[in-house]
Amino acid sequence: MTDIDLPESLLDLERTAWAEQQAGALTVPTALAVQRAITAHAEAAGMSRYEVEMAVKKMVRNPELAA
Repeated sequence: MTDIDLPESLLDLERTAWAEQQAGALTVPTALAVQRAITAHAEAAGMSRYEVEMAVKKMVRNPELAA
């Protein structure tokens, strides 16, 4: 996967969503905030939303693979 510059704020949103998901308590507002931030970042960077989402999830959920 291509190296993607991801803002810490986007990673923080995904960390919150991932923690909620692991606890079985993911809320619609949290999930929506992550999706909106991913979409906005992708549009601003001229990238695919899916590519950005995969990179965000990889960095948060499997940081050892993102290095």
